[in-house]
Amino acid sequence: MILSGDDPVPEVAQTIAETRADVIGLTSVDYDHDLITLGALRDAVRGAGGWDYQYLAAVRPNTGLATDLDLDGDGRLGGRGDAQGFGDFAGQGGMAVLSRWPLVLRADHSQRLWRDIPDSLLIDAAGVVGEAAVGADVQRLSYVSHWEVSVHPPDRPPILLMLYHASPPVFDGPEDRNGRRNHDETMFWLHRLDGAFGPPPTGPFIIMGAANLSPAGGDGRSQAMRSLLDDPRIHDPPEFIGRSTVHWPAPGPGRLRVDYLLPSRHFTPLATMVGNLETERAEGASRHVPLWMDIAIGHTPEATATLR
Repeated sequence: MILSGDDPVPEVAQTIAETRADVIGLTSVDYDHDLITLGALRDAVRGAGGWDYQYLAAVRPNTGLATDLDLDGDGRLGGRGDAQGFGDFAGQGGMAVLSRWPLVLRADHSQRLWRDIPDSLLIDAAGVVGEAAVGADVQRLSYVSHWEVSVHPPDRPPILLMLYHASPPVFDGPEDRNGRRNHDETMFWLHRLDGAFGPPPTGPFIIMGAANLSPAGGDGRSQAMRSLLDDPRIHDPPEFIGRSTVHWPAPGPGRLRVDYLLPSRHFTPLATMVGNLETERAEGASRHVPLWMDIAIGHTPEATATLR
């Protein structure tokens, strides 16, 4: 669609260009091995007057990745609901990073099994696989991806981006399989900060992405998000608190905060913004609005640089 020039890509490129962000994380970008789609989007952003993002990063998501199991219980194999993450084809709706500065992929957690996550809700109180755990031997935690990429601004310490896009906590039955998974996808980052799956980050980091989980309201298990937002190792900038980032019209849940940009305490947030939900969008464009943040790296004048 990007190469053909069809809408809504020009609008998306214009929105990205207008942010003038040094580094930008994106969700719902189809993945291909050679990053042709992402490269075309980068070129469209440059053509719309944005930065020339020389550095791109993406990993293969779980969306559309076949399991050869009947995960959705419909009696058939090979459907969209039988993939590791719901999708019509492998790579649909992945995540990506555009950056003015070099990027290094540090870790891809997307292949970790759900049952191997500490305190997984796939496991019941008796310590055995619960009712929600069809295919526990193959089911990955990540609906889309969990990965870490470091950004290397000039003459500054690297910044670790911890990105994810979690499953919607709906479209299931009383077993609440999707709600359980969504909860554990957000809790993953707290386990990661505590040292699970490798040494915890010691330098500046930012947790960012589409959690599909509100700290209050909606259909998800909100305690997971409240636990993350309350963690003393991260900032939840006051300007983001209580601001909706998506509008799902009736019969959906309405306006909710489900997208996040959470810097570690190494940073000083200088300015933040949530996009306008009232702005008319092209048909097929996302219901989610962009978030941006200007941050200072460090806390003393000689160690401070500003980036968006």
